[in-house]
Amino acid sequence: MADTQSRSGPVSGTDNAMPGDQEPKKLFIKTYGCQMNVYDSDRMTDALAGAGYAMSETADEADLIVLNTCHIREKAAEKVYSELGRLRILQAQRAAEGKSTMIGVAGCVAQAEGEEIIARAPMVDLVFGPQSYHRLPDLLTRAKAGPVVETDFPAEDKFEHLPAPAREATIARGVTAFLTVQEGCDKFCSFCVVPYTRGAETSRPVAQVEAEARQLVDAGVREITLLGQNVNAYHGLDGTGETVGLAGLVRRLSEIEGLERLRYTTSHPRDMDDDLIAAHAELDTLMPYLHLPVQSGSDAILKSMNRRHTADDYLKLLERIRAARPDIAMSGDFIVGFPGETEADFEATMQIVREVRYASAFSFKYSPRPGTPGAELTDQVPEEVKNERLQRLQALIADQQTAFNSACEGRTMPVLFEKRGREPGQLAGRSPYLQTVLVDTDLSQIGTISQVTITGVGKNSLFGKIVT
Repeated sequence: MADTQSRSGPVSGTDNAMPGDQEPKKLFIKTYGCQMNVYDSDRMTDALAGAGYAMSETADEADLIVLNTCHIREKAAEKVYSELGRLRILQAQRAAEGKSTMIGVAGCVAQAEGEEIIARAPMVDLVFGPQSYHRLPDLLTRAKAGPVVETDFPAEDKFEHLPAPAREATIARGVTAFLTVQEGCDKFCSFCVVPYTRGAETSRPVAQVEAEARQLVDAGVREITLLGQNVNAYHGLDGTGETVGLAGLVRRLSEIEGLERLRYTTSHPRDMDDDLIAAHAELDTLMPYLHLPVQSGSDAILKSMNRRHTADDYLKLLERIRAARPDIAMSGDFIVGFPGETEADFEATMQIVREVRYASAFSFKYSPRPGTPGAELTDQVPEEVKNERLQRLQALIADQQTAFNSACEGRTMPVLFEKRGREPGQLAGRSPYLQTVLVDTDLSQIGTISQVTITGVGKNSLFGKIVT
């Protein structure tokens, strides 16, 4: 899944009423990594609302601090321990003031490290993996008697045990939302920890997903992004016990009145089937933007990565997708410097980028993830070589993104307005291609979709004017 910036501060939430005059306890969540972690942090907030927790703007005043971690990037665990070192000082300062502070580590680093976190940071009260956060109120109760580590994969469906978010909380989160429909991965790419930290591929039942989508729309959400580590492998059961693929799910969700836009991420090329391609041609609700990682343009490296597709397979798949939806914009992921990558292998990656013409892409240096097959390979690429190749690749991707954005100037497109812009009287919206569009207009436009003519292109955003 595409990596996002570390996100800290209150993910969402509203003040929680407490019985009598008791003040609500304060919760602070710092979220790292992908969109699924953002979704998970929101659901942790929902789970703790019933236990009397309200969101805090800062960690300084929080009674409970949770680090929701990601294990994808290099030295992920060390970054967590560094943050825990800072929190240990904060915890001691609050203790001197007579205030207690519980600290939890959640997410994929928690799943991978388990007891090691308690051993290295004894002030941590609880460690729990991505499959256990529905048990968070109970875990907190148990942690009062001593540190708790919960990294098993529970038999029950966590989504069935999570409380629905308060309507006010959903409204506070805005007019776009993430919705996890699938978790885990069975592909076992040799560079990836997801099968070990998130488990095997599982899909939520259709009715469960649809109910959550309807709750979001009822609270004002107009665009939903369906999430999964391998989302186009979705295979949820419907009410008759039949298996429904992602295309079928998207078709059902498109029928929800008030839901204007659907997206999904992240996909695997091997699970991009004919029905899903057809859905892109048939459904106006499904946005013309697809994140479909290839990782490398070299067949030798793809084989070593255990991707089980070739560069030509990927290019032919894109031909079919573009034939179905000619205006679709492509996004991708690339790993530079995988063990054994030669200059010729890297040039093959550069070539596939030139052929595809990405609207955007994420690119990273390979870093060995403990416990994965790639970490055991001996022909690791020198760091300076990885750095130089990454700079070349990112320059090419940046040029393509600039070209795509520049080609939008003069076009008129529907823009969903989400929030205030940085300037007075300005709103920030989202184009069908996931670009930020800045328009001078009033606050009443938030949550609406207007036709906007693109009048200018900035480094990271477009500028436009509403067509009247």
